[in-house]
Amino acid sequence: MMLHYKIAGNYGAKAHLIGSNTVKVGVELFENQIPLEEKEDFTKPQRNKDLPYWVIPDSTGKLKGLLHTCRRFEFCRDVIVLVSEATPKEYLRHLEERNYTYYIGGKDHINLKKLLELLHSEYKVKKVLADTGNILSSLLINQGLVSELSLLIHPIIVGRNSYNIFSDINENIALRLKKFERLPNGYIWLAYKVKK
Repeated sequence: MMLHYKIAGNYGAKAHLIGSNTVKVGVELFENQIPLEEKEDFTKPQRNKDLPYWVIPDSTGKLKGLLHTCRRFEFCRDVIVLVSEATPKEYLRHLEERNYTYYIGGKDHINLKKLLELLHSEYKVKKVLADTGNILSSLLINQGLVSELSLLIHPIIVGRNSYNIFSDINENIALRLKKFERLPNGYIWLAYKVKK
């Protein structure tokens, strides 16, 4: 994970778009027990303005009771939640009580293009790094919202238990190799430009 975050930091993105499933799995994987919320979790952190916002689509309220673990992360400026008109009102109250900024974009589902434009206009974000799994990455790629793809190749064959992050891509996507770097312990970092 340290290698992953080191590479992510190289991009200098002012916002990291992270899927709610990715957050949930990450919290469950790295926290032995979900820590209880504390008084400080109800206020926006005062951190270096060069840190990225973590922007998390969560229209169902899946992360209720977990978002404070993200807000506590030292490399996160603060959390911004993306929701839809169909998001449960109880979850919106939960966010408001904890001073999370949230934006409603879309009727039943989140309109990612509209909300990326909002990040640009409200926060002057020019570059967004998507740190996510199959669902959000497929939505972004299928909607033509991805300009570059960064892959960290691990020196292991997973086999039957492998996770196909690209299984929901609608069509072949042409790529142009931008970067190839050998890293310690047999890891390889590949970066591709998406051909339009």
